[in-house]
Amino acid sequence: MNFLKLIRIQNLAMIALMQYVFRYTFMKTATFTTITESFNFLALNHFQFFLLVLSTILIAAAGYVINDIMDQETDEIAKKRIIGVSISEKTAYNLYVGLNIFGVGLGFYLSNVIEKPSFASVFIVIAALLYVYSTTLKQIAFLGNVVVAAVLSFSIIILGIFDLVPMIYDGNKEQMIQTFGILKDYAIFAFIINLIREIVKDVEDTDADYASGIATLPVLIGKNRTMKIAFAIGITAIAILTYYMSKNLAQYDIAVYYLILFVAAPLLFFVIKSWSAKTQKDYKNLSLLLKLVLLFGIFSIWVITYAITSTNA
Repeated sequence: MNFLKLIRIQNLAMIALMQYVFRYTFMKTATFTTITESFNFLALNHFQFFLLVLSTILIAAAGYVINDIMDQETDEIAKKRIIGVSISEKTAYNLYVGLNIFGVGLGFYLSNVIEKPSFASVFIVIAALLYVYSTTLKQIAFLGNVVVAAVLSFSIIILGIFDLVPMIYDGNKEQMIQTFGILKDYAIFAFIINLIREIVKDVEDTDADYASGIATLPVLIGKNRTMKIAFAIGITAIAILTYYMSKNLAQYDIAVYYLILFVAAPLLFFVIKSWSAKTQKDYKNLSLLLKLVLLFGIFSIWVITYAITSTNA
């Protein structure tokens, strides 16, 4: 159980679920063609895609391990320390190295499978960025939040890089660019929600970060002002979602109702509650709410795909 807590098994499961939902609902439908025969413009077979997901979560797990190694003092104050208590620091370092070796190794293999060996650099850069975040960037107010949110949202973009880009040619370029564009839209949404959640988590950990000398946003400007920033970003997210629905989904009632009920409404509730949040319980509940928003946002791609295919059938 301590090992699973260390690698944040729930977060890893969320990443894997997100990638599988996107691939086997939206991407398979959006890249379907009947030219010469029925098939999908996807580069990876089922097992290779599994390896892509595995590589992603291994590198993410390594990022969580190195983060806890560097955060031992803060975690001790927050009474949630694992490294040096349940798992030795030496074991944690070995685990960190092993996870990265396997994750990056799978990335090298997949890059050669799709005949794009240079794409292996993606895995190296992400692994290095997570290390730099834990050792340096985390202590830079707001920048650390942006980096973490960007890395998590990249787990969507990487699907397009490895499954779509290698299959692009003149005959399907428009179709593939449109498909990649929708992945990008979801990555932006995931970035915004994760950014808000990282800010809220910093507010939740303010006392421990202050005692450890980590200059997070709430340490520098206070919890209330930081939550007002989260409030403003939440309002922005609702505005963007509303615009996106009116521009692209207005004719698909099921998709619009789903997004309003399960994404926009919880986001609005977050915005309202964030304005008056004061206690640790408030911040923890808001963080959980944002995780649910992200989860329902992920499943919206299946609902939207179903709505479009049903309408056009």
